[in-house]
Amino acid sequence: MNKVFATCAEAVADIPSGASLAVGGFGLNGIPHNLIQALLEQGASELVTVSNNCGVDGWGLGVLLDHKRIRRTTGSYVGENKEFERQYLSGELEVELVPQGTLAERLRAGGCGIPAFYTPAGVGTLVADGGLPWKHNPDRSVATASPKKETRSFGGRDYVLEEGIVCDFALVRASVADTAGNLIFHKATRNFNPLCAMAGKITIAEVEELVEPGAIDPEAVHLPGIFVQRIVKVGSAGKRIERVTTRPSTNSGSKG
Repeated sequence: MNKVFATCAEAVADIPSGASLAVGGFGLNGIPHNLIQALLEQGASELVTVSNNCGVDGWGLGVLLDHKRIRRTTGSYVGENKEFERQYLSGELEVELVPQGTLAERLRAGGCGIPAFYTPAGVGTLVADGGLPWKHNPDRSVATASPKKETRSFGGRDYVLEEGIVCDFALVRASVADTAGNLIFHKATRNFNPLCAMAGKITIAEVEELVEPGAIDPEAVHLPGIFVQRIVKVGSAGKRIERVTTRPSTNSGSKG
């Protein structure tokens, strides 16, 4: 099976409107922005996304939001995106908020064929009891609220039942891949990318470096190629930094 595609456009060409997508990234780190841009140009709409966050205005999943291509999203962090806030509060976007650790485990569970699991995270809150606003009416009243979830006691402690997540496609970014689909993620890019890749029925990886099978030490593989169906080499250009923070200069000038 040839997994290598020449362009991102070819790799996302068959993603239909209404598809569900697990999308890697954390903040602006590890975002498959080339695949997202190709999907924007491809024209699919009414998308259902699962990602830790939904990008920022004009970047990452934010570009799909800007063009109103996303119908529903599941995530943990929704700050730093004014268009996201506007669409959510005006009833244009349905939003399911999930505790970050729970979201990670739901993606992993889906990828491992585990339909559901119990966790203590969220017990005694609206996460378990229901009532979180998923969608608003135009007047900002609640149109759809989250349902109550099953809870159960184990060893004297309460736990809430959370379902695994499986999506039609996954879009991820890796640092290194071989042509068999084995992936390596450098540093913080190893965030939600492996988990999203596991949760996709068809996983598409944009990669900075592409090598032949055998060039990656098997012990260095972060995600086995069995989870990856398509690969596109994109290089390292175009990455963004979310917040640039520098220390004051300690250079007091040259000594004469």
